[in-house]
Amino acid sequence: MLKQLNSSLAAAFSAGAVVVLLCQHAARRIRNSATKSARYIPPPHPDWKPPQPQSPPFDVAIVHEIDPAKTPTAELYPLIISAIVPRPIGFVSSQGADGLVNLSPYSYFNAMSHNPPVVAIGICRSPGRGGGKKDTLHNIEETGSFTLNMMSEWFVEAANHTCGDYDRGVDEFKVSGLTPIPSKRVLPPRVKESAVQMECVLKQIVEFKDK
Repeated sequence: MLKQLNSSLAAAFSAGAVVVLLCQHAARRIRNSATKSARYIPPPHPDWKPPQPQSPPFDVAIVHEIDPAKTPTAELYPLIISAIVPRPIGFVSSQGADGLVNLSPYSYFNAMSHNPPVVAIGICRSPGRGGGKKDTLHNIEETGSFTLNMMSEWFVEAANHTCGDYDRGVDEFKVSGLTPIPSKRVLPPRVKESAVQMECVLKQIVEFKDK
């Protein structure tokens, strides 16, 4: 994955089609689990009062500067994903015009707006395909839709298994054991195990080239 920044693509999408919240079932499951294991975690500095200064646990005089233009791509990827934390993972289901389904996690993802609901996904080029497009991007370009499925710890191993360098046509739902369910307004299926599922339509694709 370290080379996936080459010829990277950033895609901005609108999640305005529909946001499907499995409220009753998911809330009940989470609530039942929480009552068994929930515990209060206080803030790290409960006695802090504004405008008291807060000091970092390191020497601020020691600074390590990094120039991305002079840093190898293989070093930039772990730097970025380690610096921006906590970082949500975009678990994307897509389907091409040929009917082939793809399910993949993406390191670069977040919500950009709530009205209208807009999400952005960074889809890097595939080093295993000579810098070619990944199936997710191919599919979204063809059909103009996808689903985003929020990841949770109860299926994280199966979700992580979908990030393998599989050939086009391999159904990651099947190889991971995750369950596809039909969407309401878009073509690609949703992930049944996910507590929050978004059905999204393409709004815009913005391409960035290597420096």
